[in-house]
Amino acid sequence: MGCGKDCCNSFLHCLFDYGTPVTLIISNKKVGFIFRLIQLLIITYVAVYVCWIKRAYQDTDSVISSVSTKVKGNILTNSSAEGAHVWDVAEYVIPPQGENSFFVMTNMIVTPGQTQGSCPEAPSEFTRCESDIDCKIGLPKVRGNGVQTGRCGKYSETIKTCEVFSWCPIENDNILPKTAVLCDAEDFTVLIKNSIHYPKFNFKKRNILEYINTSYLKTCTFNRKTDPDCPIFRLGDIVAEAGEVFSVMAVKGGVIGIVIDWSCDLDFPERFCVPKYSFSRLDNKLIDNNVAPGFNFRFAKYFKTSENVETRTLIKAYGIRFEVIVLGQAGKFSIVPTIINIGATLALLSLAGAVCDWFMLTFMKDGDYYAKHKFIHLNDRTDSGVPLSSVGTPSYGTP
Repeated sequence: MGCGKDCCNSFLHCLFDYGTPVTLIISNKKVGFIFRLIQLLIITYVAVYVCWIKRAYQDTDSVISSVSTKVKGNILTNSSAEGAHVWDVAEYVIPPQGENSFFVMTNMIVTPGQTQGSCPEAPSEFTRCESDIDCKIGLPKVRGNGVQTGRCGKYSETIKTCEVFSWCPIENDNILPKTAVLCDAEDFTVLIKNSIHYPKFNFKKRNILEYINTSYLKTCTFNRKTDPDCPIFRLGDIVAEAGEVFSVMAVKGGVIGIVIDWSCDLDFPERFCVPKYSFSRLDNKLIDNNVAPGFNFRFAKYFKTSENVETRTLIKAYGIRFEVIVLGQAGKFSIVPTIINIGATLALLSLAGAVCDWFMLTFMKDGDYYAKHKFIHLNDRTDSGVPLSSVGTPSYGTP
């Protein structure tokens, strides 16, 4: 019964205990220096990094964007296969419309006059043969050009390959012009039209800025130093800004990224929110591992002869694919994140006292004396024999 009463008293004692901090002023230069240094570091971190660099007092929104492109330029070529030929936008920009990207053909392998029929396959370890027994009727090769007929044919004076039913003659893609056929494409220009929207702030803008008019667009070309706001770009300049040489890249092609950065501080007037352009090569170009380099694909032009025979010209197109990438985040002052960060700053400042307490209790030679005055346990009447009424201003230790 007595035990139950003691437990009840102990529970009530814990329930109604109250703790209040005791403020001690420690006259110690080392501790005072550490205290002020930590406060200074916290205030500097919040003021410089959180508020100035990260702008934590702002509400933010991510950009929503749309892009359209229009390429212009013409090239005259004169080859033994096709003779004189003028290449315009309809032929070297494939496909005519792309989603946030466009492709410009710079080099090609042309196989004219292909018709459906039987002919020897291109030589490889899978297609070489000595007689018909080495070829299997109806065998399709995923990486080949057709279906085998079962006959072994003469591909050249020294090479025999299995005959296939396919578009003949078979393309020979081992002979790529070392100088790009359309190397003058570096002088082509592209107009990039980009509209952006920050829905949270109801903010809309496009990269054709307010002061740009029709006459200006007819004469301007983007230049980072002299004309950074012009939305018309010379292809050679884009490749050069990405750190590449156009004449070299044009041979086997590649992928170039055009990055439009719309990071804006909407606390400033709208005219200060302008796009910033940067360029980089996106496809992997390794000197040690140059397998399947560049960018290419095939397409064909179909027509029928006077004898109603379907014929096509097969083109393996090499070129540069330009990817337009729009990035951006806008910020504007908001009271909610401001209050949150002020509260976080005050909470961080309390760390200064905690660190100094730990330093005093752990490393100072008079840590026990400091602890005695830091932690005082009082009951209703006395503290270690000292009446509560006699506890006046606490002693201040000077470790």
